[in-house]
Amino acid sequence: MLVYNHVLPDSSWVKGKGPRTPLNISVSKDGKKWYAALVLEDSPISQYSYPSIIQSKDGMVHVVYTWRRQRIKYVKIDPSKLKLTEIKNQKWPGKIKVGKGVVTDD
Repeated sequence: MLVYNHVLPDSSWVKGKGPRTPLNISVSKDGKKWYAALVLEDSPISQYSYPSIIQSKDGMVHVVYTWRRQRIKYVKIDPSKLKLTEIKNQKWPGKIKVGKGVVTDD
């Protein structure tokens, strides 16, 4: 499982730095084929950065990240409730959003 900003580089980036939105979670079993799992945050004016991810003994996944450079946000994810869609040609597949019961703010 990987938490990251799923954006592809383009010529508008200044010194190679691009937007820090959306913040996505993807899953891979082999590190080669990746599946879109969910979008944690998505806003054209916001910054979601410096994510960290761990999995606890109970199987829950815990993510923390900088939210809009204002605070640290924490979410808990039940990976058994994720619906995965293959990422093809490096493009995020449509609008995958957070579902009920998938992410909780604790």
